[in-house]
Amino acid sequence: RTEFTLKEIMSSGGAEDDIPQAERKTVTDFCYLLDKSKQLFNGLRDLPQYGQKQWQSYFGRTFDVYTKLWKFQQQHRQVLDNRYGLKRWQIGEIASKIGQLYYHYYLRTSETSYLNEAFSFYSAIRQRSYYSQVNKEDRPELVVKKLRYYARFIVVCLLLNKMDVVKDLVKELSDEIEDYTHRFNTEDQVEWNLVLQEVAAFIEADPVMVLNDDNTIVITSNRLSETGAPLLEQGMIVGQLALADALIIGNCNNQVKFSELTIDMFRMLQALEREPMNLASQMNKPGMQESTEKPARRENPHKYLLYKPTFSQLYTFLAASFKELPANSVLLIYLSATGVFPSGRSDSEGPYDFGGVLTNSNRDIINGDAIHKRNQSYKEMHCLHPGDLYPFTRKPLFIIVDSSNSVAYKNFTNLFGQPLVCLLSPTAYPKALQDQSQRGSLFTLFLNNPLMAFLFVSGLSSMRRGLWEKCQDYLRKINRDIAQLLTHSRSIDQSFLQFFGDEFLRLLLTRFIFCSATMRMHKIFRETRNYPETYPQLPRDETVENPHLQKHILELASILDVRNVFLENTLDDY
Repeated sequence: RTEFTLKEIMSSGGAEDDIPQAERKTVTDFCYLLDKSKQLFNGLRDLPQYGQKQWQSYFGRTFDVYTKLWKFQQQHRQVLDNRYGLKRWQIGEIASKIGQLYYHYYLRTSETSYLNEAFSFYSAIRQRSYYSQVNKEDRPELVVKKLRYYARFIVVCLLLNKMDVVKDLVKELSDEIEDYTHRFNTEDQVEWNLVLQEVAAFIEADPVMVLNDDNTIVITSNRLSETGAPLLEQGMIVGQLALADALIIGNCNNQVKFSELTIDMFRMLQALEREPMNLASQMNKPGMQESTEKPARRENPHKYLLYKPTFSQLYTFLAASFKELPANSVLLIYLSATGVFPSGRSDSEGPYDFGGVLTNSNRDIINGDAIHKRNQSYKEMHCLHPGDLYPFTRKPLFIIVDSSNSVAYKNFTNLFGQPLVCLLSPTAYPKALQDQSQRGSLFTLFLNNPLMAFLFVSGLSSMRRGLWEKCQDYLRKINRDIAQLLTHSRSIDQSFLQFFGDEFLRLLLTRFIFCSATMRMHKIFRETRNYPETYPQLPRDETVENPHLQKHILELASILDVRNVFLENTLDDY
């Protein structure tokens, strides 16, 4: 039993009557706050996961109680030690819950500053060794609390790119798991070892290492920085739309994942966030603005992260995003998923005739396959078809599909005349390119960290920091030139330009063109299915096959001494 009744607590500290009234009240108040905080925290599970308004007041109340509880135990520590028998691991539990609250606040708002707050509470637990005495108590459920704390701390550190801390935590967690399984001989040993394997694979997913002079690894961040997106120059005519909401969906079989984030989801979510700033607050309650105050412009687009959703889950979140999308705003849908191909031959070429990408099925797949074999005329059920997205094209929609059947989405029709763009990955990569699919898709890597992807396709696996920074500078110049190519193009579809006013979408579009141009010039990318595509089509000669851009790519290859990997005179080869 973790908690005792007030009577038991008081009597254990000596004769009940000897306890001063003030101290008795302190313990009563603490028990009340502790109980209230647990009720509110458990209630968070019942809040709907979608919709941006309903949860805020409940979160605010929960923060309120935890703020009071945290300050209360600091102010009355001695009385609580003597009369309540407050253990250090119980203080750790309170700090851990506050860390979880901040993390969930980040998930709900996409504001990276809340990750820093979660990090500071999780760090305090470790620095002050709140959980150190847990191992002395013969209670496996307490040790599990400690292990879960480690797993949560690792997720926050991964999201903040604190890889050096992650490595320390993994080592500590590994020792804790060994001690736990040795002492209690529990059944969940396999699960905890799997957690360790997952995080180890996650850390090693990047195909290229950037090294300092002393051979330590440089931690590179891929969030949007001040100098990240190419600036709009005077005279560039672009739309005023802003990216407000994004659905990031991961449903690839066999891809590295940790918690409920595949490596592709992890990379894409960072491409849609700015570098975090430290909040100047110490336990300031997020989301508690006075109704008279106008909320500040939201720095990051709001995101939903959906790991292996079923069709109905995906559609529910999509409908919620669509419903709450503000005026002049864009909804982005990112699909990283296994391709689903049509099972039968179809005479028509409609939006349900080309397959799509996999949605999760809660049922036995074998059963589903049997149904298809009986009747080839039915469409694939556990699949997001291009036609499924048609209703949502009533508002500006920006779609990225990273899949072996991404081309299904080339057969889109813009029914409502709203801005609509699909960026589609290659459907296959050259055999000669070492298969990296388990460690994340090459296409998504280009959208998240184009230089790393360029180094990988050039056969490089490590690089000195000085050269990396020189190449990054050159890549910024390439991005500026791509932005000019797009805005000066005479024949480009207006949808591209309508999205170009938003920094995040501008960066994704310029990186996409860099990716496509690189693959088209690469000696081993020789089949059409090796190239990314778009809907609507881009004018190739003005963008992905533009001689000026090709010259830049060869120049970047020269800086890296890998020019031999690319075709010198690509124009003659088409």
